[in-house]
Amino acid sequence: MKILLRRKKPGMPPMPLWLQGTFELGQAALLSALVVLLPLVGVWFANGFTDREFSSLARLGGQAWLLIHGVPLSLSLPAGELGASPSTGLLSLLPLGLSLIPFFLSWRAGRRLARASYTDQLWQALLGALGTYALLGAAAAYFSSTDGVRISVTAGALLPLIAAGAGLIVGARIEAGSWVRLIGMDLTDWIARTSQHSRWAGSYLWSALRAGVVGIVAALGLSAVLLVVALALNWATIAAVYQRLDAGIIGGAVLTVVELGLMPNFVVWTLGWASGAGFSMGTGSIISPLETTVGPLPAVPVLAALPAGGMEYGYVALLIPVAAGILAGWWFLREGENHFDEWLSIKIRARWFTAPVSTLVLGAIVGLVSGVLAAAAGWLSQGSLGVGRFVGLGPDPLWLGLWVAAEVGVGVVIGYAVGPWLEREPKQVREPALKA
Repeated sequence: MKILLRRKKPGMPPMPLWLQGTFELGQAALLSALVVLLPLVGVWFANGFTDREFSSLARLGGQAWLLIHGVPLSLSLPAGELGASPSTGLLSLLPLGLSLIPFFLSWRAGRRLARASYTDQLWQALLGALGTYALLGAAAAYFSSTDGVRISVTAGALLPLIAAGAGLIVGARIEAGSWVRLIGMDLTDWIARTSQHSRWAGSYLWSALRAGVVGIVAALGLSAVLLVVALALNWATIAAVYQRLDAGIIGGAVLTVVELGLMPNFVVWTLGWASGAGFSMGTGSIISPLETTVGPLPAVPVLAALPAGGMEYGYVALLIPVAAGILAGWWFLREGENHFDEWLSIKIRARWFTAPVSTLVLGAIVGLVSGVLAAAAGWLSQGSLGVGRFVGLGPDPLWLGLWVAAEVGVGVVIGYAVGPWLEREPKQVREPALKA
């Protein structure tokens, strides 16, 4: 869907910014709902649901739409389905891959709103957009609640604003090109008024912060490669699980879409395994290179790639966060300036002492940043299915952050120490001078 741009007739007032924001983010909500609802409609037409009422399908679509926005669903199961007594649980597993749908649709809306607004007027468009999204989320939570699935209207109104608001801000920032044009605040002038020591400290911390981002991105990238290798090695087992399920073309396609939506979660879980922190697949289970204890698992094909049996070479995976730290340390050497090392060298003349200390401090700062980001990723990727023993899925955020911080910090020290040898240019062979 696209807004048709046309010439305004003389005397025709422009669309108010709050109304344009309402239209843009309402459009994003509608498109994301259609993307979620279409697979369910396919299953409905294939007689995949016992309840053939269209209202039931609409409520299920609303519940799925809220789930991809991070809204938890409170489940109430009657007696006989999972036990002799009624059971309750909380479905809170956020499919990060599917959450990118509303994010990118809101990112598109943010670019369009920034293009239509002046610097001091953008808040009007954002206010109308986020207010509309909150109302739609609250309405979806109210009308999608059933006797078996309870949804908080407050959570339905507020939690979807996280993905939508992040997409709006990122899209508007990219379109504006700078924060000055976006919010009217010039950070450059504020930095210029500070002292030289403050600018050096700020530059050092900013470079270390970006190096920490490089470290966690590299760790997640290497974990994604490891996940692809595991899926490729266990592809025959995964195909066998698909055949045993016999879900049909539509059912298999929907199951594959759900698995693809959970792939970013699986990447973070792989990082938890590679770091040594491990991850859980239900109450009382732990999967890590150091220990593996797993109970019965549901018949989900992608789970066939889980490590099983003896892991003689599992400790090699611990090198993945260290390698990411080496890349982060090398990046800092190339792009940043170690002003702390310069300041320490001025205060203490013993270079044999200042060089190791400044490098260790750099490793601690970069490792801490990567650890905090890893803990945040682990918190987003974990969740609960709300039924049976599957109430704890994913890594423990605190342990994941601590392991990644330590291993990336070690890698940063190594990368920053060996970086000068990697950056050394090859010697040029001098040609002998010609005699007169």
